[in-house]
Amino acid sequence: MENATLNDEYGYVKDSKVFLKGYLDFPDRQIGEVKRTEQEAIDYFKNRFNIVLNKVEQLEQEIDEALNKGSYLTKLIQLQRKLKGFDALGDFVPLLKRLEEKEEYLKGLIEVNQLKNLEIKRALIEDVKVAAAVTDYATATDQIQEIKAKWIRTGPVDKEYQEEIETTFQQILDDFFQRRRDYFDEQNKLNQKRIEEYERLIKITKTLSYAKDLDEAYQKARDVRNAWNNVGEVPPKRFFKVNKAYRHFLKLFYDKYNAAKGIEPKVRVDPRVLEQQKLLAQAETLLKSPDIIEASQEAKALLSKWKEIKIPFKLADKELAERFRMVCDKIFELSYLARVISRKYPAFDLKSPEEQLRTKYRELEWLTKREKSDLEFAQLEFDRTATGDPELDKQAAGRINIQKRKVQMKERILIEFERKLKAITG
Repeated sequence: MENATLNDEYGYVKDSKVFLKGYLDFPDRQIGEVKRTEQEAIDYFKNRFNIVLNKVEQLEQEIDEALNKGSYLTKLIQLQRKLKGFDALGDFVPLLKRLEEKEEYLKGLIEVNQLKNLEIKRALIEDVKVAAAVTDYATATDQIQEIKAKWIRTGPVDKEYQEEIETTFQQILDDFFQRRRDYFDEQNKLNQKRIEEYERLIKITKTLSYAKDLDEAYQKARDVRNAWNNVGEVPPKRFFKVNKAYRHFLKLFYDKYNAAKGIEPKVRVDPRVLEQQKLLAQAETLLKSPDIIEASQEAKALLSKWKEIKIPFKLADKELAERFRMVCDKIFELSYLARVISRKYPAFDLKSPEEQLRTKYRELEWLTKREKSDLEFAQLEFDRTATGDPELDKQAAGRINIQKRKVQMKERILIEFERKLKAITG
């Protein structure tokens, strides 16, 4: 400070240059030059001190209000470095001490959190070991994906343990998915072998209709059927294809055999399919009920009974199931419309049949437009927010399909109403 022409508490001017006085272990440091007058230069750099003062106070406030306080440690260390080289005049010592205290506080929190994270991740390692040992690969994969999501959400651990636990966890995953790949490779080979056996039996069945000795062919058909039943399971879609071909050629032979022997075949229907047929008949009766609101409650009970009937994929009657679902959908839509009508039109029963039908048409048309709009919005939201998680996306797509089915049923009922109106008005 010798030969200083202007001296201040935290700095001085020497040879038209502004210096910050040394503090702690830092020596005096030039921070600027005099542009106009020495006092103006001193005042300018004293005012600049407010910048770092505000930054320290703002960071302290952010840390105090934050939920994840540890994430601010890097920002705090960067501000410390900035303060030590910032060109301003003021008392930097208290600011650096405040930041140092915050740093120790954050490091303490991080240490506690890292210990907690380590405990959580070690527990997740045990969980993933158990899940990886499950023999049902579909169930195991779901469990492992859920554990992996928890692992990702859990914060870091101390660097001393980081590599060890990450390697352990990843090794369990790698081993599981490799075993799963090997298993499905074997399953694919087995499925292909079974499909080839099914196709061999189909070729034999195809030749039965051309046999000269029908009795011998009949015995061969029984042998083929026993062999067919013992081949083993393959994926439903692939089985459907081969089973359809097998049933086709088997029917051709039995038709020929029965015709030659004068046999009138009795068609056997699975008892579970018969039960479904009864439920469909009951649903169709409910559809004609004068009290459609009460009918909808009974239809819900029928739906529950339908779900309780478990039929193997190869025996399921898709057309029957679709008809039942459509009848129930129609009951529910007409019931909802009836509730809307009763709420909005207390004197509805006093209207003429034509006016009642026009009112129903008008209200259902409005409901259809509204539901179409909701469906479009739901579809856009699904496209925008698809998670990539097969299970979650499947659930969302299922909800959209239900909305689509409701809209389609409303449109069908509207067509029926329109047809009836034309019949009334001629």
